[in-house]
Amino acid sequence: QVQLVESGGGLVQPGGSLRLSCAASKSLFSITSMAWYRQAPGNQRELVAAITSGGTTNYADSVKGRFTISRDNAKNTVYLQMNSLKPEDTAVYYCNARMIVRGTLNSYWGQGTQVTVSS
Repeated sequence: QVQLVESGGGLVQPGGSLRLSCAASKSLFSITSMAWYRQAPGNQRELVAAITSGGTTNYADSVKGRFTISRDNAKNTVYLQMNSLKPEDTAVYYCNARMIVRGTLNSYWGQGTQVTVSS
C-alpha cells in the first residue's frame, strides 16, 4: 500500500508554467509505474503522463512537448512540469501509482490538486 500527497496546483495565466509534485510514502523502486491524470468538470478522467519504474515515459498527445514527467528517487517524488499552459489544461490533476501487493496489481490515487489556467 502507498499513500500519495500532491502539491503545486494553483492559478496561472495562459503561457505560464506550474510544477506539480506527488510524494509517495515508499520507494519508487517498489512501484511499477506512476502517472498523472486530469479531470475537468463533465469530462472523463484522462491520462496525462506516465513513467515506469524503468524510466519509460508516455504522454497524451495534447500535452506532448509541453509537459514533462520526472522523478526524484531519493525523495520518493514524481513531478509534472507543465509549460506553455492553455485554458484547456484546466482540471483537477491526480497522481496515480500502480504496484503489486500480495501478487495483485493495485492502483492508488492522490487527493487531486486544482490547476486553473486563466487570465
